[in-house]
Parts: sequence; structure tokens; C-alpha cells
Amino acid sequence: MANGRRHLLHDLRGLSRLAIEATTNVTDVVQAMHHTIAAGPAVLGSPLAGPVELLIAPVYASIRGITRLVGSGIDAALAQAAELVDEHAPPAEQEIALAVLNGVVGDHLAASGNPLAIEMCLRRNAVPLVLERDALAAALPDATSKVVVFIHGSCMSDRQWKREGHDHSAALARDLGVTVLHLLYNSGLHISENGRSLDRLLERLAREWPLPLEELSLVGHSMGGLVARSACHAAEASGAAWRSLLRRLVCIGSPHQGTLLEQGGNLLGVLLGVSRYSAPIGRLARLRSAGVTDLRYGNVLDEHWAGRDRFAAHGDVRRSLSLPAGVDSYLVAGTLSSQASAVLRGDGLVSVDSALGIHPLPALTLAVPEAHRFIAYGEGHVSLLSSESVYGALRGWFAA
Repeated sequence: MANGRRHLLHDLRGLSRLAIEATTNVTDVVQAMHHTIAAGPAVLGSPLAGPVELLIAPVYASIRGITRLVGSGIDAALAQAAELVDEHAPPAEQEIALAVLNGVVGDHLAASGNPLAIEMCLRRNAVPLVLERDALAAALPDATSKVVVFIHGSCMSDRQWKREGHDHSAALARDLGVTVLHLLYNSGLHISENGRSLDRLLERLAREWPLPLEELSLVGHSMGGLVARSACHAAEASGAAWRSLLRRLVCIGSPHQGTLLEQGGNLLGVLLGVSRYSAPIGRLARLRSAGVTDLRYGNVLDEHWAGRDRFAAHGDVRRSLSLPAGVDSYLVAGTLSSQASAVLRGDGLVSVDSALGIHPLPALTLAVPEAHRFIAYGEGHVSLLSSESVYGALRGWFAA
């Protein structure tokens, strides 16, 4: 990708690689199940295991070999063709689909060098910004000394801040005259990895901004709020200059204490591993990206996941981690319940307590004034992006 424009053939090349890898992985699963079933009863020591392996191994090896050979040919052909085709800006639908793919297997795409892996960048109107003073001045002739960076959630892109004709970021720029930028990132990577990358990006932005930067604010939806928190921690550790400019942090529907959906997904993977017959299928449950598994407990630091099997059954290992000091932090929760309901359900993905940073252990509860917490009634996780009540709270906090 150059200057924010992508080759369709580069994307097709990435998809072909992914398809080949998927075919190979499914072949592994089928072979394992075939071997387990044909080897005979486990109580008898699987007496046919040896002969079965001798018979089926060459067959499945041939399938893998042919698959890889075909894949190499397609990859080479598309690589050559891409050099002959003009670049084009992808439609919104293509970028959104790419964002979903990165959310699910983005860590694998990045590790394998797949061209479908999204590279983090700051954008304005879906166009990446070159973080150099002259380039920023040319791209942002209306730049102000107050900047707000909006950070999307898991499996989403910066294009999706606009929903049902409303865009919190555009409305904030219109009503309060702030300069709004959007972050695009690979949400399949570990949250702490994206946090460090955002820290470096904001440091360069602060250094190259075309006029004196007075204040910086971060607004994150879902995973975006956790990435923002992680970036603040990285900045404090590195002594980054942008951290002293940070005035506000707003997290909208962010799973600070994790999501039941990912906790359930991890449990399913563990249960599939109990039986030797279902264990091969359990491998498919391990395809979830690092970013997705970080959402189990709301991991924002390396130490929350480093050195551990992220698919293994284990409890919450996080230590106390407060919100950034000297910054006005605001937490927004959505609930599908009405305001008159006695029991508050979550927004369909994140519970109210998790979004408000509330935890049974006081050390893990995020301490914010009650006036800095807001519950949007009758709103789902995604509809928080178009909620009038959420924007009202957001505008009030910034205006104050």
C-alpha cells in the first residue's frame, strides 16, 4: 500500500495465500481425526495407529504438496500482474471487510507478511496522513491547536465512525472546532503491541504538528479504548512528550474487565480438548487472533499475556492498573435494557460493569468520578456510535 491506496491484485494475492493456508490447516485437522478414529479403541492402546499412519500419511502429504504448489503459482502470477495495474482507492465495503479479516486473524497476517495485514496509520477522511510538518500543513489547512484522535474497535475501521447518518467525530469538529483525526490499525494484534505503536505515532504527530499543539484527546470505541489506555502506559514508560498534552480519554463501550463472549470462546476450546475425538476440531478454536483473546480479561500490558498459552484455561492475572493520571477520563456503557428496567443487561458484547471499569476486586476497578460515567439505555454495542445520548455526553465533556 502506498499513499493509502491499495492494489486489488495485492489484496487478491493476500487472499490466495490465506486460502492456501486455510486448506492446509483443514487438511491437518481431517488427517488427525481420520487417524484417531481408524486407530482403534484407546482402551486397547489404539492397535491400528501404526498401519493407519503408514497408509494415510502419503495421501494427506500429497494434498498439502499440491495445494502449496498451486498457491505458489497463483501468488507469483498475481505479484507480476500487480505491477501492471494502476493503484486504486478501495471502496468502503472492501476496507470494512479487510478490517474484519484483520480482527479475526490479523496477527497471523502480520507474522506471515501477508499483504492483507493493515499497517497502523492516522487518517483524515479515510486518507492516511504523512506525519511531516509540511505534509500535515498541506493536508490539514484547517488544523487547530486542539486535536482529538478517534480509535475504532475490534474488526472495525475508521470508516465506521459514521453510522446511520451520524458521526461523533464529525459532529465534535463541527460543534467545538477541534481537529479530528482517525486511527486505522490491525485489531488482530495484541492490544499492548498496538498501544506501543500508537505511542510512537502520537509522539511523531506532536513533534510534526504544523502549529503549537495545546491539547490532545483520545476517544476509543470498544477495543479502541483499551488501545488508548495501553498507549498512555507506553508513553509514561518511555517519557513521550505527547503524554503531557493529553487532556481527555473517553472510552465508549470498552471491555475494561473483559467480555463474556471471549471467555465463553476460550471455555469452548478447552472443552473440545477433553475428548481425543473432538481435540482436532479444537484446533479451529485456536484460530482466534491475539487481539480477540486479549478481550477475555481486558489485557492492556505485555505482562498480561507474555509467557502464557493464551488459549489455556487460566484466571485473570492482571495487576492494578489505573487510568492515566492528570487526565479527565470518561467511561460510557451501553445497555439493551430500558431506563426503567430493574436489571441492566450489557450492550450485547460488553457488560455495563465492564464498560464502566467496575470489578469485584477494588484494585482492578477503574476509579472515575460518577459524573464521568454514562449509561446509554436501549443501545447495543455498535449503535453506541450513532447514539444521540452518547454524543450529548461526549459534547458536554469536551465543552466543559
